[in-house]
Amino acid sequence: MKASTQQNIKTLGITVFVLIVLNVLGSLFFHRFDLTKDKRYTLSETSLQIIKQVKNPLSIKIYMQGDLPADFKRLQVETKQLLEEFQAYNSNIVFEFVNPMENEDESMDVVKSLYQKGLTPINITVDDKGKQSQAMVFPWAIAVYNNKEVNIPLLKNIMGASTTQKVIGSIQHLEYSIADAINKISKDRQKKVAIIKGNGELNEVHIAKLLMQIRESYYIGPFTLDSVAKNPTGTLEALKKYDLAIISKPTEAFSDEEKQVLDQFIMNGGKTLWLIDQVAADMDSLYNQSGATLAYPRDLNLNDMFFKYGFRINPDLVKDERGSKLKLATGEQGSATQYQEFIWKFAPVVVPASSNPIVKNLGEIKFDFANPIDTLKNGIKKTVLLQSSQYSKVVGTPTEISLNSVTEKTSPQDYLNKGNIPLSVLLEGNFPSAFENRVLPFKENSFLAKGKPNKMIVISDGDLARNQLDKNMMPVELGYDQRTGNLYDNKDFMMNCINYLLDDTGLINIRSKDVNLPLLDKNKVYDNYNLTQFITIGLPILILLVFGLIFTYLRKRKYGKQMLIKKLRN
Repeated sequence: MKASTQQNIKTLGITVFVLIVLNVLGSLFFHRFDLTKDKRYTLSETSLQIIKQVKNPLSIKIYMQGDLPADFKRLQVETKQLLEEFQAYNSNIVFEFVNPMENEDESMDVVKSLYQKGLTPINITVDDKGKQSQAMVFPWAIAVYNNKEVNIPLLKNIMGASTTQKVIGSIQHLEYSIADAINKISKDRQKKVAIIKGNGELNEVHIAKLLMQIRESYYIGPFTLDSVAKNPTGTLEALKKYDLAIISKPTEAFSDEEKQVLDQFIMNGGKTLWLIDQVAADMDSLYNQSGATLAYPRDLNLNDMFFKYGFRINPDLVKDERGSKLKLATGEQGSATQYQEFIWKFAPVVVPASSNPIVKNLGEIKFDFANPIDTLKNGIKKTVLLQSSQYSKVVGTPTEISLNSVTEKTSPQDYLNKGNIPLSVLLEGNFPSAFENRVLPFKENSFLAKGKPNKMIVISDGDLARNQLDKNMMPVELGYDQRTGNLYDNKDFMMNCINYLLDDTGLINIRSKDVNLPLLDKNKVYDNYNLTQFITIGLPILILLVFGLIFTYLRKRKYGKQMLIKKLRN
């Protein structure tokens, strides 16, 4: 056997041996390498823990297939790559991309069925080198697991943003959206949320959208404090079975017995989310013949309790130049009423500035007649989550609120050293009891003067969690303002608060993950369209052609010399 043949066999044997060893090692050790700078495809520990919960087949159907605009094509690719990461860690997760408009004869029926499931399409304008066309896109997915189904929104609605900006924001939230959906349908609900009733809180229809969102992840139930008068101890014991209490816009004063029940619930580790209006004022009362209403302080008998915990909600109103828009009739032209858009300064629109995961990467959040919050020194850690803009100030009450105020003229000097007023605060620590060193309203053998490590969130606007009602008195999406057609991030903020208080901080941390996406400058691309085409398409082909010609030339030259040498030898 020739030496060259032996060498080839030896090389082949070593290659086969190395491949076998690599396959064996690959089956024993699993690792995926993410070479992106921002580790875009590296799943967080929270996502990996959620994936481990999936013990049975979980299918995800993504309705983004077919001829998509460039921005949505990118969202489709990012979604596919991220789902491949999920699937790599758990083969029970399977997914497919579907084009709902593929069959023209059935497309309308498909669109109707998706719409009934809550998957609303969006119509976008596609601009291709100045040529505009309309396209319908379903930026949604549906996950199914153990006969349970959940919708996955893939496109985040960012108010006032372009389609490209919305897609970028959506890609940043993609891991959260998918992980949250899988968590909802694969995890057994354990934590319990109490919606406190009995003191004139918001009706269920006005917080219906929030309740529906909470119900997807936690057990939820109304809890009335009316029974405190007859059986305060029994009421407290029943409340202790819940993990979180939400007090949404009470309008009637709390009795001392009711306050002791809430206080001892907090001392025993119960989390609380306060949505409090210290001033009686609402938009509906403005729509009368005079276009004005009186805003006056509301006494809820909670001030001493709040003071002890380390904060105070003042009975004043926050007036902010960064307010929501409001359409008002300004006259008539013929038989048609003329409307004009104004800034309503008593409805601050807050852009979160804090890096806290509760508000990081959130969009605008709308308030209505918010009150200023003061924080007090008492050893409790306090984090301001939301605050008004620098061009805002406090208006004392009682005062008359009029729609005519939209026309008033202001200057930056009017707000000098007055802005950035706290509107939502997170408090964490061992809270002292509001009834420490006081005569108790009712006898309690297990009374705690100092609480366990705990946290609460205070929001100085009871309407922040309130959804509007349509003309059929049905609730619309939380955060959607029918007067302007704007959708604010109120729902995401509320759910982040609830998740944080219930220690589901992992999902919030996924939401606050930063993803850096390099973008092409469309104007430059259009200006240099032919050059861009040549660089992206023509240049690679030209390089391959040149490489092929050089390789062929060298090959012919090499083997031509060998043939010439053989002929000379013969």
